[in-house]
Amino acid sequence: MDPAIREPLPARLPDLRDKVPMLVPLRKDVGSSGLAWLPVALVFVAIAAVAYADHRVVSISLVYLYVFPLGVGAILLRKEVSYSLVALCILVHDCYSPRSIHLGLRIFDNLSALLSFSFVVYLIQRYIEQREMLAKTIQQQRDDLLQDVELAAQVQRMFLPMGKPVIAGLEIAGMMQPAKGVGGDYYDYIPIDAHTIQIVVADAAGKGISAALLMSATAAAMQLEANHERNMLELVGRLNAGINSASDDEHYVTLLLAEIDARKRTLRYVNCGHNPALLFRASTGRVTHMNSSCPPIGMFSKEMCELASAELVAGDILVLYTDGVTEAQNALGEEFGTQRLSDAVRRGSTGSAMGLMGDIVHRAADFCSETGFSDDVTVVVIKCNFEGSLTAAS
Repeated sequence: MDPAIREPLPARLPDLRDKVPMLVPLRKDVGSSGLAWLPVALVFVAIAAVAYADHRVVSISLVYLYVFPLGVGAILLRKEVSYSLVALCILVHDCYSPRSIHLGLRIFDNLSALLSFSFVVYLIQRYIEQREMLAKTIQQQRDDLLQDVELAAQVQRMFLPMGKPVIAGLEIAGMMQPAKGVGGDYYDYIPIDAHTIQIVVADAAGKGISAALLMSATAAAMQLEANHERNMLELVGRLNAGINSASDDEHYVTLLLAEIDARKRTLRYVNCGHNPALLFRASTGRVTHMNSSCPPIGMFSKEMCELASAELVAGDILVLYTDGVTEAQNALGEEFGTQRLSDAVRRGSTGSAMGLMGDIVHRAADFCSETGFSDDVTVVVIKCNFEGSLTAAS
């Protein structure tokens, strides 16, 4: 069978439209609206109305009233059809106008109207073509930008941990959800040895591309620091010097770095202008705050920090997060806040780290369901299962 016959009819319609434009009088963008007959009918009704008025009025020529239906036709109809209507209007005027004038003046009147109408149609068609070209250029730039943003988001995801660390006695779960394609939040796990791990959560100032670039620089610097001695105060100092030299006072990073030794059951941390982490005490059911002790990273040339510590017992839970959680707002402008976050930690303290992390995110999402998250959301949960690990080891 001939391939041209086997080809389905819808696939051949675009070619038919291009080869026989008069069969489809509408412009491509107008023809997709579904009411293909309505613009054509509107134009011809307008031409008929002008022709009737031109025929009834004898004292003056109303030929230039045809410019209105021709202008509408230039907007709605294809270029070939619009210019054909110019000739149609001149012919209708010449045949049905009842005025008796000299042949030379009649020819001059028709030619001047023909040139005027053609010029008007040309200007309108030219404007529409330029507008369509501009729309295509903007669409192409938008598509390129979205592709670049998606590529940047893929690069960002490479800095996030790919799996869960395996530290006996610790159950760890974490996630980062950007508010846009790219975000300014970052978290990571840095194992020190078989029983010690460092967890970092950071939030770059601002939103969008600038925050994403600053976050990527911070993440790269943190991963390069894995080759150095993991002294937290020295690490923060080197990181601050690098960020400060490459940014201004308006671009900085809040960071919380925590180190947990599952064998000694100790927690050490340094909070650089970040939201206070929450430490749930299983023995009392209370939630304590790990407050900031120094300014954000990169804000000043030197970073003077203090190292804080705490003892851990089985059942204790450490929750690190960014302000996208606590600053999530409902329709009334109320923030989710630290208190609601603390309540969520208490309610989910008996479950797994993964379950508690999901519960926190779901509660915050339900709270701001009408408005949505306006900032990146990062949550890291570390649950201490020391007794279980000791039993397994014995």
